[in-house]
Amino acid sequence: LLAPQETSAEAWLHDAPRTWAARNFSIPRVTDLRLSLVNSRAQAHIKASEKIVELAQQVGLAATPVDIEVHLKKKPALRPLTDRIITPMGPSAPLRNIRITSNPKIPAKVQKAHDDTDLKAADAVQELYRSEYDENTLSRILSVGAIGIGKNRKLVPTRWSITAVDDTLGKGLAEKVRQHPGAEHQAWFGSFFGNHFLILCFTDAWSYELFELYMPRGGIRPDAEVRYTTDYEPYAGRTGYAENCAGGYYAARLPILEQLNERRQQASVLALRFITDEYTTPLGVWVVREAVRKAVTRKPLAFASKELLLRYATDVIRIRFNFDLARILGQSRILRNQKQQRRLHEF
Repeated sequence: LLAPQETSAEAWLHDAPRTWAARNFSIPRVTDLRLSLVNSRAQAHIKASEKIVELAQQVGLAATPVDIEVHLKKKPALRPLTDRIITPMGPSAPLRNIRITSNPKIPAKVQKAHDDTDLKAADAVQELYRSEYDENTLSRILSVGAIGIGKNRKLVPTRWSITAVDDTLGKGLAEKVRQHPGAEHQAWFGSFFGNHFLILCFTDAWSYELFELYMPRGGIRPDAEVRYTTDYEPYAGRTGYAENCAGGYYAARLPILEQLNERRQQASVLALRFITDEYTTPLGVWVVREAVRKAVTRKPLAFASKELLLRYATDVIRIRFNFDLARILGQSRILRNQKQQRRLHEF
């Protein structure tokens, strides 16, 4: 359980990624907000109905921060910030006891999903998403084991719940996107916290590929070696976890699918993430999600052909990063498939 060290009217701001992005908070501002939270820890079996689990569920389901009184066993200690998926947490310590000192305000739709023990967790996530509950809220509800088939409910590690929500929502949107007509060749470019995204859409059936490139500190030469990871999915989707890009793969895919579905378009999407030394502190995959969301909510640049789209991509990356993108494009499965696979209209 995370809690600020004192009562505040803006306690909600300590866990509000969409607001941080919308207000363009700086990295130090977000870090300060998160590190001011005390993480009180207690062990419980993942399927236990202990009091601490019930309290955590009430806090997790509430629409607004709940007042709690916490007693710790020892002085909290701060751990290094190294996690790429979870939003940073403040100093932690074992929990002695805790009690809720205010009435948790649980929205009716969230309470209904919690009470329905015949509703699968994935279906509950989809229903609440359609009611405009954001990914952060949904992952918190899933993490405390508050939704799903009654006998299957259990606590879920935070990193798993974040990726599970991104993946579940993405799969639902992909089913809709596959029914839309093909988009024109188009591109988006956007940046947030030193994470720069170039998103290329090709007139083709849905497929998706992400490259994450770690740009060397202090600038690079055009021929410099750049470390990268990549994952891909075909039209039918993936059958396994994206081991290389991990949670960032699903976090980047979600807003792309949201935008394609909103535009009633289908495309083969090649997303390229350039991580620079501006990104000084790992803040979690919400940064990826919001960086892509910032990019795709802009008006895209349209191109008459794939060749013009790729020329734009190589030019913009050479100008911005002094890097030859052709070497990465040569590794793309999407581009390779476009060269090797014939389409039905060709026969």
